[in-house]
Amino acid sequence: MTAGSAIILAGAGSGLFARWVLARSANPVRLRAAPCAAGTALCWALLVWLWMAGAVPGWWLPVPLAVTAIGVPLVYTDLRCRRLPDVLTLSAYPVLAAVLTVAAATGAAPGLLWRALAVAVLFGGAHAVVHALAPAALGAGDVKLAGSLGGVLGACGWAAAVVAAFLAAVVTSMFAAWAAFTTLPAGARPRTGVPHGPGLLLAVTLVAVSGARYAGVPDG
Repeated sequence: MTAGSAIILAGAGSGLFARWVLARSANPVRLRAAPCAAGTALCWALLVWLWMAGAVPGWWLPVPLAVTAIGVPLVYTDLRCRRLPDVLTLSAYPVLAAVLTVAAATGAAPGLLWRALAVAVLFGGAHAVVHALAPAALGAGDVKLAGSLGGVLGACGWAAAVVAAFLAAVVTSMFAAWAAFTTLPAGARPRTGVPHGPGLLLAVTLVAVSGARYAGVPDG
């Protein structure tokens, strides 16, 4: 078995593990196994292809892998239940901190961690302010998720958070437009709110992949 195939299989296992964790959490969420396993495996297959093509350096690869491992089940949950469960949003902090630490060491970019920490505080803080001013527009789960994702953005560069925030807003606006023009079946209850988690996770994933080349550039 090649390294790429092993990573893809591990992605499927990661999706199933996240599903298991969600089903056994204090406030359980039950998801179908196939989308969790196939969705994560597909994302990891794309990342492996980019790695083998030289678009993503090997020392940085664990970072987008970790983002998608957490992101796929969170996107699925947010679209289905309009929730971002604490069991995954809070677990993202130690997981992403660990892969960023490894990336900083293996990529010979120790300044990456200080930048990641600073942007994590700023990005999470900005989302907390928006939630405080307009809680209906941005949920508490989005705030909890934003801090850990901000660390990934900070590792990619100071401007990455601005780019990701813009992309996330565009995706969320598209969801809102789709919801506004979608006709529900007779008797169906409309789901309240527009999920921001999918847009945020998609934006951070795109920035993490495209910004990989800048993550190892020393500051200054």
